[in-house]
Amino acid sequence: MTLPAQNLLAEEASPYLQQHSGNPVHWRAWSPASLAEARALERPILLSVGYAACHWCHVMAHESFENNDVAAVMNRLFVNIKVDREERPDIDQIYMAALSSMGEQGGWPLTMFLTPDGKPFWGGTYFPREARYGRPGFVQVLEAVDKAWREKKESVNQSADGLTTHVEARLASAHPKAVLDRETLATLANGIDGMIDRELGGLRGAPKFPNAPFMHTLWLSWLRDGTTVHRDAVLLSLEKMLAGGIYDHIGGGLSRYSTDAEWLVPHFEKMLYDNAQLIRLCNWAYAASGNNLFRVRIEETVRWLLREMRVDGGAFAASLDADSEGEEGLFYTWGRDEIETALGYESSLFFKHFTLSSPHGWEGKPIIHQTDEQQTQSVVDRDRLIPLKEKLLAARDQRVGPGRDGKVLTDWNGLVIAALAEAGRALKRIDWIEAAEQAFAATASAGRDGRLPHSMLGAKKLFPALSSDYAAMTNAAISLFEATGTSNYADLAGQFIAQLDQWHRDDDNTGYYLTASDSTDVPIRIRGDVDEAVPSATGQIIEALVRLSSLTGDLDLQEKAWRAAEHAAGRAAHQAYGQAGIVNACALAIEPLKLVIVDSSENPQLVPVANRNPDPRRVEIVVPVGAEANRPTLPGGILPPTDKPGAWLCTGQACLPVITNPEDLERLLRRR
Repeated sequence: MTLPAQNLLAEEASPYLQQHSGNPVHWRAWSPASLAEARALERPILLSVGYAACHWCHVMAHESFENNDVAAVMNRLFVNIKVDREERPDIDQIYMAALSSMGEQGGWPLTMFLTPDGKPFWGGTYFPREARYGRPGFVQVLEAVDKAWREKKESVNQSADGLTTHVEARLASAHPKAVLDRETLATLANGIDGMIDRELGGLRGAPKFPNAPFMHTLWLSWLRDGTTVHRDAVLLSLEKMLAGGIYDHIGGGLSRYSTDAEWLVPHFEKMLYDNAQLIRLCNWAYAASGNNLFRVRIEETVRWLLREMRVDGGAFAASLDADSEGEEGLFYTWGRDEIETALGYESSLFFKHFTLSSPHGWEGKPIIHQTDEQQTQSVVDRDRLIPLKEKLLAARDQRVGPGRDGKVLTDWNGLVIAALAEAGRALKRIDWIEAAEQAFAATASAGRDGRLPHSMLGAKKLFPALSSDYAAMTNAAISLFEATGTSNYADLAGQFIAQLDQWHRDDDNTGYYLTASDSTDVPIRIRGDVDEAVPSATGQIIEALVRLSSLTGDLDLQEKAWRAAEHAAGRAAHQAYGQAGIVNACALAIEPLKLVIVDSSENPQLVPVANRNPDPRRVEIVVPVGAEANRPTLPGGILPPTDKPGAWLCTGQACLPVITNPEDLERLLRRR
């Protein structure tokens, strides 16, 4: 079977693939038909993996994929397949692991060469069209790979078989289960703490990423064990990144990473998942520290999400590009004269609170950031600065904006829904909870035969979902249940877990695969254990199972969570730094917390205490005084009395005595 000798990306549901639909390269999307074509032609596959907001993906596309001469070589020698890593993280993880196994550093664009049956045998990341940066030119690479394939096919196939076996053992094989141990979290947290930059926050060196899973590990360590140095590492990291150029001081929101150690020069793409996790971390940080900086940054980031990232129906788009008018960061950077023109005499107030810098190696306009003192003062003077930021935002909106990847990813939306629900509770923002409900409704209602899609773009939907989609939406549903008390969210969480069990559970009932059992185009069915910028699918699944079992009191579900955690811990034992999400989730499984509150609906005294003391280890159920229907059970099947206010905090199967005084509950829930 062969497909038409032309580019076939125009009708794809991915904006990233659509961006390449005008290339002279005969691109195919990843599909059974594309793989069948390679086998029929006995021609190797050139696999190119990227995403819409990726700067170097755009560079390689402009240099090579838009070039007729390069495209002619690609079309003659290979079956060319383009993958959006956000749409197909399963494919991305398989071939990124293969590249890593070759001893190469990963990144995007990922450029891999596969045998006709999809087995990897060589690859890299960005290749320039002409040899430079110490890298061979792309046409040289293409011709060298073709020569090796033609002249050493047997050797190449053997190499590909060995590499595939290695990747399968790394990503899909079974390992003996581990005994769940409290020390695992402490050991990992101490190791991460040893890598923290005590002056600048984050991990030492450059580039600097937010590293949310690591920050989560440190926070859990502080909550559980009182290790204040771990709390302080998170607070320092947040304060430093929120003062840096990686944060958009005019419009709100965090870029993906900074290229330097000072958080100053970002790659300017903004990702939905980074900002969802930023909101959660800042919510915890504000509750623990009382520092209004974190509340202000939550408000600014949520305002950006609602202004720039919502799509029709209320769900959220995936990302904003780094580039506009062909230049990275052009939309976000300012000359001093531009600010003075926009603000007039008020510019002196602006420059009192913000700094413009053009560090060595940066070729664009200056980047806005803050010193520590400026950041502290800007929180105090926030009301005076808001009108100035609004004027600059209006001026910026007249520029050509960066492209938006408008596809709705189910798992990423689950992350932002949970973040909005949690921050809305803590900061008394009903409008944020309502926005979370709208996004949840838009995402959950897009299913077919009870199954969620992984990705949506308008009317186009990509089925089937991944395990991360069901896990993230389960956690989102539980967060909305906690925020609203609407029992339907708890019911939907149970339905998502049922779909997860049906399509993703392994034959031994020890865990889950990332891809569904009826996915026909994956060369390896992987677990999804490895963290990226977000916790792994496995980590999110364990968290979802633990939280839902705590919420419902379902002992069978609790056993399922424990079994999945034990086996995941066994797989993560020798690579905990890459699987912090699993370690974090296992810590929840060891000591799940449940808070049941009976309180007055009209004048609650206990609920506000819980709301302003968020704890990622805890699920909460609120029951009105006098309620008889839908009463939750405490461990052991005990029904709490509802005739007067009270709060019961349970760890596993043991509960503390009832608390009726708000001050006592505050002391119990607040870790200092």
